[in-house]
Amino acid sequence: MEERLFRDVIELRGHIIDSLTLPTIMDEIMDRGGEFDVQELRVGRRKNEPSYCRIEISASTAEELEALLDRVGRLGATRAEAGEAHAEPAPADGVFPEGFYSTTNLETLVNIGGRWVPTQYPEMDCAITVDRQNATARCVTLNEVSAGMPIVIGDEGIRVVPLERPRVQPRIFAFMGSAISSEKPNPRLIHAIAEKMREVRASGDKTLVVTGPVLIHTGAAGELVWLIEHGYVQAIFAGNGLATHDIEAALYGTSLGISLEDGVPMEGGHEHHLRAINTVRRAGGIKAATEQGILKSGVMHACVTHGVDFVLAGSIRDDGPLPDVITDTQVAQTRMREVVRSGVKLALMMASMLHGIATGNLLPADVTTVCVDIEPAVVTKLSDRGTFQNISLVADVGGFLRELVTDLRNTEA
Repeated sequence: MEERLFRDVIELRGHIIDSLTLPTIMDEIMDRGGEFDVQELRVGRRKNEPSYCRIEISASTAEELEALLDRVGRLGATRAEAGEAHAEPAPADGVFPEGFYSTTNLETLVNIGGRWVPTQYPEMDCAITVDRQNATARCVTLNEVSAGMPIVIGDEGIRVVPLERPRVQPRIFAFMGSAISSEKPNPRLIHAIAEKMREVRASGDKTLVVTGPVLIHTGAAGELVWLIEHGYVQAIFAGNGLATHDIEAALYGTSLGISLEDGVPMEGGHEHHLRAINTVRRAGGIKAATEQGILKSGVMHACVTHGVDFVLAGSIRDDGPLPDVITDTQVAQTRMREVVRSGVKLALMMASMLHGIATGNLLPADVTTVCVDIEPAVVTKLSDRGTFQNISLVADVGGFLRELVTDLRNTEA
């Protein structure tokens, strides 16, 4: 039997049983070729009592042990003898130092001067910069880092707080509790989403909608407009396509040249989207077109008239694009971060895989995220990319929005 000379001790605190953190960590250790010995386990006897576990991990090499410690650290374990976080200066603008700690979107604490300090704006695939004088830490992206900025190295002095299964909310919103299936009944889940939207609106927080042009093609723009008008949506992320076809529908009654009233192609309809872009460009933008009375209805009109933030991120295939579209991806990401960090607590991602994944990468783990698409492979993408809090629903976006608005209308009435 192979001798395992390299050992370290980890600790776990909190609701580690019902959140499945403890068995997940045990599985990780075994799957990666390590061994563990539970030295102490105290299980909370009441719902509000945390549990505690002390585990010794052993591995065959120092490299294997470090890899194990890094992995279980990302799941919420901390070394029993946790030292202070070590930081090194960034060698150049846009470059992290070697061995930097790569973040998750879970709540992350950093040991600065013996104090565990929460990291501001937790986001996956970033690094952490620390200010020892003010005892603060925050996530930074590659394009934000500047030469000399102190960046945390390794996982020493890092504590990740795992998501816990809610004890008060309906089980349907439990952590990773919603399996993806096209045969799963949707009414109960849609009702739970409606309840969450009411809760977010009542608390003064924000709901973000991420969607694509399919929403316009399916004739569901009216439902999204209703949500905006009644204060259920405070921000929208989309691309040139959604805004273009929404404006095309407002000006010509078509989407991709197809009549939204009777579903048949219109004479010259293939030109409508380009004519819509040209009209808005001549006016000076979406807001200007609304204020001049050119744009009188639709999703973009509702955003302007009700003060909803919208970020339109462009792509290489865009026609035009509209003057409001941000064609620099780094600028678009920065603008999206500003919106996300302004109080978003619920994100509805509907029929937009690329924008959905991009947004999921920016969201902290405490933002409830609902992904709706008719294609099951699309709704699994967010979870595959590491979005822990994703709730997936296989459904037509038009049908989903109509049921959602019906539920909310009943309450409004």
